[in-house]
Amino acid sequence: MNYKILPGHLYPRDNRINLYYFHNLLKVIGDSVSEQLKRQHKISVPITAGMWGGSYMVGLDDGQAKTQVARLYSIVNLPQNSPLDRVENFECLMEIYQQTFSTIFKRYGLNLVDPRWGEAIPYSNKERPTTALQMWDTTGRASFMRAFFVWNEATWEESIIYDMIRNIKVLKELLNINTRPPKKESSELKFLLQDVLITYFTLHAALTPDFVEHAEPIIKDLFEQFINGMHSEETIEEQYHKVYSSALVYGFEEALQIPYKKAGLDVQNVEDWPVEKINYVPNELKEKLVPALQAPWKKFHANLEKQSGAQVVL
Repeated sequence: MNYKILPGHLYPRDNRINLYYFHNLLKVIGDSVSEQLKRQHKISVPITAGMWGGSYMVGLDDGQAKTQVARLYSIVNLPQNSPLDRVENFECLMEIYQQTFSTIFKRYGLNLVDPRWGEAIPYSNKERPTTALQMWDTTGRASFMRAFFVWNEATWEESIIYDMIRNIKVLKELLNINTRPPKKESSELKFLLQDVLITYFTLHAALTPDFVEHAEPIIKDLFEQFINGMHSEETIEEQYHKVYSSALVYGFEEALQIPYKKAGLDVQNVEDWPVEKINYVPNELKEKLVPALQAPWKKFHANLEKQSGAQVVL
């Protein structure tokens, strides 16, 4: 692989990952896998990839995560109507991806093992469901590395926005205001609350002003609790009930529902959309959200160049 990211840049201090380098490393890995498919198997397909998850929206000015990131996620976009439609070719893709993950992340102190792939992700398209590859880290630096594979060509920004539809449906399972809050393990609730933060920061530029006014104090308190660790079960339960009772998930859904409805698409029924609408984002949403999604990366890049006194090259 031809890239210039140094191991120390990925985990520069305090075992906290630099999100800028992680995001760009995932893009480079996607390009490399595409090149390997072409070279080894004569399969020519474009692949776009990047980081999944919203911690980059609140990273430090140089891209350093504010807390330890234990779950490493990537989102990968694959073309439809390509050689990957054949099972044996898709298996080649998975094999190359897991080998590349293992080889590259070993340089940064992770030991990724026991690859599992093929799981259909809930609330994705019924005909062409999103699938995942997951590998576990034995060093304790991370819990696992997981890549979501989404079936349509798209930019990273488009795929992130589209995937929020699925993410909101997952959130509604535990935040449905019409049902009594289910009793769940604190660890599961903590991950749910983290996804609430991810969704809020990702969709912020498209949320209505009234909803932001309602949600901001709740999100601010939740974020501060996360930054401080939120270790006690009582605190996790308190934050969960606060998020549940304030109906935040419905404000997230509304931000997407109206623009997609103009395009004749129901976000509450995303599983039944035509396959060509996978990764589709209305221009109204792109105009609001794409600049906001790009802004943190531009800030990180500029600040890293200032720190180094030289051009940051990947």
